[in-house]
Amino acid sequence: MADLRIALYQPDIAGNTGTILRLAACLDFAVDIIEPAGFDISDRNLKRAGMDYIAAAALTRHVNFERFEDWRKTTGRRLVLASTKASGRYTDFRFRPDDILLFGRESAGVPDHVHDTADARILVPMVEGQRSINVAVSAAMITGEAMRQTVWS
Repeated sequence: MADLRIALYQPDIAGNTGTILRLAACLDFAVDIIEPAGFDISDRNLKRAGMDYIAAAALTRHVNFERFEDWRKTTGRRLVLASTKASGRYTDFRFRPDDILLFGRESAGVPDHVHDTADARILVPMVEGQRSINVAVSAAMITGEAMRQTVWS
């Protein structure tokens, strides 16, 4: 298993979370869900998007951001936030094999205190005037680059 992890901050859409869990199962990395989620974790949309891959995904649930942050600090891992407010492109960032890639809520991103907690912030560049890329697509793009740099090289 890759030591890289994805953390989802209070995800809103079960289908996106299921897609990310499927990605994790296929690429062999772990996912952390920082609750509360905007859906029941047993939601049928989550299961449909993740198909039968969810059982193979390494998933850890954290009851809130504070508990997640306490756990992260004990591991010494760097928290890398994907944010439309970041200035550095994800393709220019030097990932580490044990990074945690944090993605915010589909509806609102992450609050300022979570943004400020991140060790680094990265951006998927977009055409001006567009709001955001789907979180599952962004997660796949950024995770692919992180794994290219740290696992597949």
